[in-house]
Amino acid sequence: MAGKKPGNWSDSTALARAILHDRAERRKWLAWMAVLPLGMMAAGLWVIDQWIWENPWHVLFWWGGCAVATCVVIVFALYDALAVIREERKKGDVGKR
Repeated sequence: MAGKKPGNWSDSTALARAILHDRAERRKWLAWMAVLPLGMMAAGLWVIDQWIWENPWHVLFWWGGCAVATCVVIVFALYDALAVIREERKKGDVGKR
């Protein structure tokens, strides 16, 4: 167990830490994440609308997935807003000393 090489978990946490601590990187990921629900909604309205409306379960799963993806983007945007506030407050505190 001591000789175990780093796995996916440590790689994933390092990647997440790098993304979440850099404002530009966070904004880039946020923009790409916002494209997903927009693309899903566009596909649901114009590309696969016939398939979706064939079955009530299709409607539930498709639009539920769109709602979940949208909520993830909103939570990430809120995190970004709070991180920016924290960064600016920290920057302001340093200037006062």
